[in-house]
Amino acid sequence: MKLAETEYRVMNLIWADEGISAKNLAEALGKSIGWSKTTTYTIITRCIQKGYIHRAEPRYQCYSAISRSEIGEGETDTLIDHYYGGRPERLVESLLSRGKLTAAELADLSDSE
Repeated sequence: MKLAETEYRVMNLIWADEGISAKNLAEALGKSIGWSKTTTYTIITRCIQKGYIHRAEPRYQCYSAISRSEIGEGETDTLIDHYYGGRPERLVESLLSRGKLTAAELADLSDSE
């Protein structure tokens, strides 16, 4: 499952505040990135149609129907397939060769097995 950037912006706010009203979403996105109320409501509607959000009354409260981890897993799979030929070890090699993982992080990874 892959979210468009606009959908991700809406979902990110919902994940941070489950039950946030559409009005408050529109206000937050208007302040942070200049979206109009209409734009925000259009993206909310799209997310509802795709099954990412469900809404409840009163006040058109928005709740996530998908988790952040579900999206992360899908995005990670896409990344590995697209850039690393479907081989996760190549992603890890890339992270290691570029110094993106510290010794402590590597130790944590090996401890979690």
